[in-house]
Amino acid sequence: MDFDLIVIGSGPGGYVTAIRASQLGLKTAIVERAELGGICLNWGCIPTKALLKSGEVYEQLSHLADYGLSSGGASFDFPKIIERSRGVAKKMEGGVAFLMKKHKIEVLFGVATLEKGAPAPKVTVALNAGGKRTITAKHVILATGARARTIPAIGLESDGDRVWTYRDALVPKACPKSLIVIGSGAIGIEFASFYRALGADVTVIEALDRILPVEDEEVSKAAHKAFEKRGLKFRVAAKVTKLSKSKTGVSVALEAGGKAETLIAEVAIVAVGITGNVENLGLEALGVTVDRGHVVTDGHGKTNVAGLYAIGDIAGPPWLAHKASHEGVHCVEHIAGLKPAGLTAPIPGCTYSNPQIASVGLTEAAAKAAGHEPKVGRFPFRVNGKAVAAGEIEGLVKTVFDGRTGALLGAHMIGHEVTEMIQGFVVAMTLEATEEDLMATVFAHPTMSEAMHESVLDAYGRALHI
Repeated sequence: MDFDLIVIGSGPGGYVTAIRASQLGLKTAIVERAELGGICLNWGCIPTKALLKSGEVYEQLSHLADYGLSSGGASFDFPKIIERSRGVAKKMEGGVAFLMKKHKIEVLFGVATLEKGAPAPKVTVALNAGGKRTITAKHVILATGARARTIPAIGLESDGDRVWTYRDALVPKACPKSLIVIGSGAIGIEFASFYRALGADVTVIEALDRILPVEDEEVSKAAHKAFEKRGLKFRVAAKVTKLSKSKTGVSVALEAGGKAETLIAEVAIVAVGITGNVENLGLEALGVTVDRGHVVTDGHGKTNVAGLYAIGDIAGPPWLAHKASHEGVHCVEHIAGLKPAGLTAPIPGCTYSNPQIASVGLTEAAAKAAGHEPKVGRFPFRVNGKAVAAGEIEGLVKTVFDGRTGALLGAHMIGHEVTEMIQGFVVAMTLEATEEDLMATVFAHPTMSEAMHESVLDAYGRALHI
């Protein structure tokens, strides 16, 4: 064998897996067809946050008077905003390259194909620089991620000009004056938030009856209201039937409430989900089980083919970078015989819009459906001292407990920087903290995190400041 482990894909799942494997003494190679760091670092998580920060700062300039401040007229240089975002991604890519070198991980840039072999499939790499190289290992981990889902039959397919996926939306030549976003999950809402902050007329279309449908219904409604205050428009329970393009824009035909409607804008962003990158890997020839665009695995990432594993987006939902990293570490520790804890840890989800949304665990509705007798607590930021002082009073914290055991079942937030706060509840759930543990925890004052404590207290009728 050339290696102990070959990892195919260098996104947050792949490169973290390779690092952990090296730490465990496994001779490791990683194959990447494009940039180190994968889609997340180069065309997803990181550059979108850079754009959102630019949008947030620009939006704040219109509220300087609220803080007793004044300045000249606000303006933005759109190409420089894009340039900054790309620069951030490039810097992070360089960081991954450094980590690969530090941990003595061999990097092969090219397209990988699996072939029959033992104890694991052989990997043939069509090198980007030309030629081919076939390598072998005791174990192979697929971490090839996913791409934007499209629906060509009704026109929901990128042309890079009038119809964009997330990748196109990161590097446009100019900021559109009007925009239609199809899909109101995290990706769609984040781009809607960014372009609206820069003044674009944005309409979001959602097929289900509310935006951010995976979130708790109460948070979803609060988000809808908050986004409308910022000028976003929504069409919910609306089915797109056809997207048509012209030289000047797009028209989107939809059906809602039994009525037909057509929306017109300069550009449309398709954000209707993602699908795993399972094609052209040689999975069919090996007989790897694939279900609805995702490789089927057991609780340790193992596929039905000896020596072959899959982690991250290619292995199914939730499609989150941190889930991929966690799965990768677990998988390689299992390979190394360490018997890691199961993959049942609570996984938080975040939407980096303005306001932000963050959640972990069961929604109130899901808790009831699962047979729990939930105790629910809520606390609004409008009565939190730090939030009032900072001028960030929008939003709330909601907690869901099991009424019989006191176990924290879920937590849901909307507000300023709640994506930084949700980890407190994630730690609590991982450690199986009860309501008594959380109520006995001392929260620093003044902090917005005090709203977390008050929400727990409120679930048991003990809130102090409302």
